[in-house]
Amino acid sequence: MPLSTRSPWRRRTATLTALAFLAAGAFLAAGLLWPQPPAAAGPQPPVGTVSAAAPVFKGGLAGTGRSTLVLYDTTGRWPQAGELYATQAVNLTGHFGTFTAMPVSAYTAGAMKGFTAVVYVGSTYDEPLPQAFLADVRTADRPVIWLNHNIWQLTSSTPDFAAAYGWMPSQLERGAIGQVLYKGRTLTRDTGNEAGLMGYAAVDGSKAKVLASAVRANGTQLPWAIRSKNLTYVGEIPFAYTSASDRYLVFADLLFDALAPQTPERHRAMVRLEDIGPAADPAGLMEIATELARRKIPYSFGVYPLHREPEKGVEIRLRDRPAVVEALRYMLANGGTMIMHGYTHQYADKPNPYNGASGDDFEFYAAHVDDKDYVVYDGPVAGDSADWARGRIDASAAEFRAAGLPVPTIFEFPHYAASAEDYKAARSRFGTRYERSLYFAGTLSGTAPRYDHMAGQFFPYTVTDVYGSTVLPENIGNLIPKGYNNHPSVLPADLVKAAEANLVVRDGVASFFYHPYLGTERLGETIDGIERLGYTFAAPGSL
Repeated sequence: MPLSTRSPWRRRTATLTALAFLAAGAFLAAGLLWPQPPAAAGPQPPVGTVSAAAPVFKGGLAGTGRSTLVLYDTTGRWPQAGELYATQAVNLTGHFGTFTAMPVSAYTAGAMKGFTAVVYVGSTYDEPLPQAFLADVRTADRPVIWLNHNIWQLTSSTPDFAAAYGWMPSQLERGAIGQVLYKGRTLTRDTGNEAGLMGYAAVDGSKAKVLASAVRANGTQLPWAIRSKNLTYVGEIPFAYTSASDRYLVFADLLFDALAPQTPERHRAMVRLEDIGPAADPAGLMEIATELARRKIPYSFGVYPLHREPEKGVEIRLRDRPAVVEALRYMLANGGTMIMHGYTHQYADKPNPYNGASGDDFEFYAAHVDDKDYVVYDGPVAGDSADWARGRIDASAAEFRAAGLPVPTIFEFPHYAASAEDYKAARSRFGTRYERSLYFAGTLSGTAPRYDHMAGQFFPYTVTDVYGSTVLPENIGNLIPKGYNNHPSVLPADLVKAAEANLVVRDGVASFFYHPYLGTERLGETIDGIERLGYTFAAPGSL
């Protein structure tokens, strides 16, 4: 049993669903919460003639021959929103190949040439769009995906747009729209999202294809995504108010049409055992590892090697718990992949935000619990730097060696929270992270990270993100027997339901994590349900 006196299921604090966090100011209403510069990955495609002053961000997975140009808004009341939304679009395109991001205001004629596809993130109402961009969209010989605002600038500058494209937008609808239908499945849409969804004055089915439909409260439908010629239009920003079964998955799948249309249908699953430290119960670990081996389920397990409880004067190293080490060796030899889950899974000698105990608290990011029982993300911890983070990673590696265990090659930040400098440090030591992540305004624009403007994102497939790392997906959450910090309980049926929604992603992964002290019964129930959907469990290294 954990040495902590806090209920063990409190440990995941506000990281169970992407964008569950709430940021300051305007981003509370936008549903944003949760970027940092990586090195460019290999040769990059041309971006046309761009002003030297324009921030151009490059990265992604080199070697596929596929590339995406992501354009975003920078004016209006909340310019950071455009950058954060674009960051999330960029991250998803990192599944397919290289990416280049820049403000749409910097676009010049022909800039989209050389790219496989273009994504424009229209976050600002009436952002001034360059005529060169509008002209290139009209004559595009490659896929263009247009999100949300300013489509009227294209329609008003295109003679007979409705006749040519087969549809005409009207105005934003702001009523309660709680579902999106795609590929015969129903996905959720948060009815608290008041940003609106584009309505239509006309749709000619002989010229335009409705790809996904939104469902109004009265049961009637309107297009959520529509395509004609080389233009795909999505009538809202799909990155705000997301969940594991959200319409965000539609956009994630539509990118295959633009960037990898020949991708065959395939559905894999992953499970990760979580928060294993020196104070873990070795018998419990062996029970769950034996069950997974019996089922022939490949899995991973996150380990931190030093357990601390400053309030009690407790400090236990992995090397001092031979029975735990033997259980970990068994797991490694029987289908398990070990993940480095930080060093101590807590910070300093004070609560962050609970009690300072390993497994309960954040290690690389400061947080507190407010008077409404929400976890509030405060920013980098005192003393944070890339060198500080590398020091903790290196100390963790030394503890694995001292225990006679191999140093893991995949990293996971405790509670999925870290600063821009910490992500830089992780990339210097690991090529791969397995987690959801925080992204900060400032990355694409090349300015200092804005820790008061951040977004969180989960992925339904492996990506190369803006930090330059490969990120393995964890996208359907974890079992929570009892709710905490305003999060509801999550049972096996809920995880299976989320996995079912993720079937709309043609080559997607249903990935969840599980705390070993919860026993084997509900883990087996979850695995059985996911397998019945047609998923095949895979090891992290196979992705």
